[in-house]
Amino acid sequence: MGLLLGVVSLFQINILSVQAEEYWPEGPTVEGEAAIVMEASTGTVLYEKNADEQLYPASITKIMTALLAVENSSMDEQVTFSMDAVYKTEGSGISRDVDEVMSMKDCLYGLMLESSNECAYAIAEHVGGTYDNFVQMMNEKAAELGCTHTHFNNPHGLPDENHYTCARDMALISQEALKNETFRLITSTRRYTIPPTNKHAQETYLTNHHKMLNNWRGDSTYLYDGCIGGKTGYTSVADSTLVTFAERDGMTLICVVMKEKAPGHYVDTTNLLNYCFENFQLWNVAENEQNYTSDKMENKIFAKEESFLSVDSQGFIVLPKAAAFTDAVPEVVEDTKAADKVGTIQYTYAGRNVGGADIKINGAKVAQFPFDKAQTTNKKEKVVNINIKYILIGILVAVILVGVGFGIYHFADNFYLIRYKFGSKRPKGFKKIKQRKNRRRRRWF
Repeated sequence: MGLLLGVVSLFQINILSVQAEEYWPEGPTVEGEAAIVMEASTGTVLYEKNADEQLYPASITKIMTALLAVENSSMDEQVTFSMDAVYKTEGSGISRDVDEVMSMKDCLYGLMLESSNECAYAIAEHVGGTYDNFVQMMNEKAAELGCTHTHFNNPHGLPDENHYTCARDMALISQEALKNETFRLITSTRRYTIPPTNKHAQETYLTNHHKMLNNWRGDSTYLYDGCIGGKTGYTSVADSTLVTFAERDGMTLICVVMKEKAPGHYVDTTNLLNYCFENFQLWNVAENEQNYTSDKMENKIFAKEESFLSVDSQGFIVLPKAAAFTDAVPEVVEDTKAADKVGTIQYTYAGRNVGGADIKINGAKVAQFPFDKAQTTNKKEKVVNINIKYILIGILVAVILVGVGFGIYHFADNFYLIRYKFGSKRPKGFKKIKQRKNRRRRRWF
């Protein structure tokens, strides 16, 4: 707690300074029932419409199915298609047979590119052990990610009254999925070929249905510069749903639109992405944060070589292009549980959370921490250790010397007696010597 208070004290934020008016650009009109655009690295919501309304997701459900598969299996695992996987699904698929065996990798490409429902079912049985257990895993993962309006009841998105989500929750699930490199690779693939299997002698050719990424069935109308993937969805009760990932100028955007009439889901997504790329920009916190004391070097927590803490270089915030970095208001929040950081700097602008950065521990020795000048130095600790050592040695030497002294005395005493007892040949003098010896003993005791 004291460490964080020290950090907070260094952030000299001038509350009285005049800041630019907090302005948030007005977004476009969206025809769909619900929509959201989130910046992936910060979680900043740039646009939303009915983002928490519960709706049927259709096949964008498969983003969660793919996420759990890449997190809980390896790509070379062999997946066997059960009778349920083949016959309890309908709609989009790649015509698999009972007892057909494919690698997890091939199943995932079938899932994400061709929206294969039988692949979704087979993946669920393989990863979850049972179909029902996998559905439980889906709901547990959703809760873990902070989803509050979601309940999954299947891995593919076919109509079910107990299978629903919202635009915000789908953005959170997508944000987590994009952190996985395997998922990113699969979702960005335009075409893929499944090799022959034990049930299919010929190769199976797949093509990505997302028209903003791929020229599907010759339709290039909606191709979008910077699109890196996503997932389509459609059922009669859900209408068209669409999740799209796009990157430009260092920003990765997640756009979710739900309950749309085709091709409105592509039109709205294009307009939303254009609005965000044209009106917002990403700022690196470590490169731009100046609200800490730097005039007193002994109190400068972020000094280059003596620093014990530093701002994470991978921390970002998103602001309207009309705003400056200094217009965002920082707040240091303590974190007592993490081993590699003491807290975070969180930023708000126009009443919105716009990102932040961790305050990381650099691994420097606490003895080098520049705040506490009263702290005992290594030199002092060394002196104390030496004194104790020498005291112990001195006591030991003293004990030895005392013992040796007593030994020498008794030895000399006995030696003197023996010498005169056996070395002298004058009998008449022996009594005199013995008497002198007795007198000496009486004087000692």
